[in-house]
Amino acid sequence: MTTANRTPRHLPCRAEQDMPDFVNRRMDEHYVTRIEKLLGGQHLHAWQAMPPDAIFLAGNDYLNIAAEPALIAAQVAALRHGEGGALMSSVFLQEGSAQHRLEGKLARFMDAQDCVLAQSGWAANVGLLQSLCEPGIPVYLDMQAHASLWEGVLSAQALPVSFLHNDSEHLQRQIDKHGRGVIVVDALYSTNGSVAPLHEVVQIAERSGSILIVDESHSLGTHGPRGAGLVVEQGLAERVHFRTASLAKAFAGRAGLITCSSKFKGYFLSASRPAIFSSCLLAHELAWFDAALDFIGAADDRRARLHQHARQVRDGLRALGYGVDDGSEQIIALEAGPEPKTLVLRQALERHKIFGAVFCAPATPKNRSLVRLTLNAGLSGEQIGQVLAGCAAIRDEVDLGSWSSTRRQGRLALV
Repeated sequence: MTTANRTPRHLPCRAEQDMPDFVNRRMDEHYVTRIEKLLGGQHLHAWQAMPPDAIFLAGNDYLNIAAEPALIAAQVAALRHGEGGALMSSVFLQEGSAQHRLEGKLARFMDAQDCVLAQSGWAANVGLLQSLCEPGIPVYLDMQAHASLWEGVLSAQALPVSFLHNDSEHLQRQIDKHGRGVIVVDALYSTNGSVAPLHEVVQIAERSGSILIVDESHSLGTHGPRGAGLVVEQGLAERVHFRTASLAKAFAGRAGLITCSSKFKGYFLSASRPAIFSSCLLAHELAWFDAALDFIGAADDRRARLHQHARQVRDGLRALGYGVDDGSEQIIALEAGPEPKTLVLRQALERHKIFGAVFCAPATPKNRSLVRLTLNAGLSGEQIGQVLAGCAAIRDEVDLGSWSSTRRQGRLALV
């Protein structure tokens, strides 16, 4: 268990002793109510050390490019021969800079007029919504939209209006009630691997005169022609106003992007607080993404393997009785429900050398926590067999039949 995750020892600390009650109350809710009482002193995110032959399914390097020698060499060359980069806001970059050239290359890759790079997907989403909206503007968010999108609405002091996950009819009813505004969806949702009904959402946006934002964080690089994403795959690039993405997924780096018009880009760089008050990317980071873009564009074989793995694992889990029909792609949710059940699940998987990522409140609704298994193109047939065998072996231990996700989909198998 890591130091950051275990209940801290009460060492002398004058500053903490002087904390006001409202801070201590919130910390007690975490350490006492949640960790000590609900989870028996254990933490949902505290892993044991992984054995060498463990299968790590908690990362987002979907195409296995993080250790590619050519990409590392491009970054090393930039560090050795560059001048370190300009430590300043990207607002001050001159036209023709390395960052602007990469933004143009990304825009062409995604069939967009222009592109803006940000420090992260979080900064891209918060900055975009903050620069689009103002107090009172309704923003329609799928209930499973990423937290950064909700944070952007809060930053803009706009009116958040949720709609049921992937429910276009409910979205339309909400717009009929509140009027035109901004519609926000993920192309591929990070919790369960479900895909948005993009054609339906585009039609609703056009009929209502609303702006549409599609977050492609988990589909850029993995879906579409040359990895250009689901919006391009479905022929909707000219009908979606903005696409955003974290490049900490298939691109295995740390940055974010927004596709937009060139006119909007000029406004954004003068209106978005994350853009104005954060430093630009450095030369070695730009070199990584430049090389990664070329690599990903030619990685059709890896994309094919990733999708094949997703089908195989989902089919196997479905046959074992796991309720995985909420999604279809490389992100697979084993939804145990209450946090104590998810802790049992995580520990049972780890005993079978399967390490996934725990999602719980606030990343999921209360009592809908889960272990997320994130597949990648580099998994072997033997490893996939090990995952399915482990999930078969633990069904009784984790009380699979009692999970709400199992009952919801009626999936408990007899094998």
